[in-house]
Amino acid sequence: MRAAYDAAAPLAATTDGPSVHVGLVFSSDSFYAARPESAARMADYGALAVEMEASALYTIAAQHGRRALTVCTVSDHIVTGEETTALERERTFTAMVEVALQAGVDAGLTG
Repeated sequence: MRAAYDAAAPLAATTDGPSVHVGLVFSSDSFYAARPESAARMADYGALAVEMEASALYTIAAQHGRRALTVCTVSDHIVTGEETTALERERTFTAMVEVALQAGVDAGLTG
């Protein structure tokens, strides 16, 4: 996790760079739950986002004795309804991939 943060910090320091947050995410099988108050409750517990894969990733990593890290890019805001466009996703999500790859290299996960 530290390697990912260190890889992301220089990007965040640029004028148009992404902001970087480290914390809890809520894994759910749906972003738009039948009970919208559950998103507010998770935020009260400190969850920064809702996503759909991290729980499975960590479970499989633990099953196989491996390390895992979830690196996310926010695309939609479930409270305000704000969404990124397809063009924004194409041009800005590459930063997440670069951070994850650099973190893997820095953490010695290559080869």
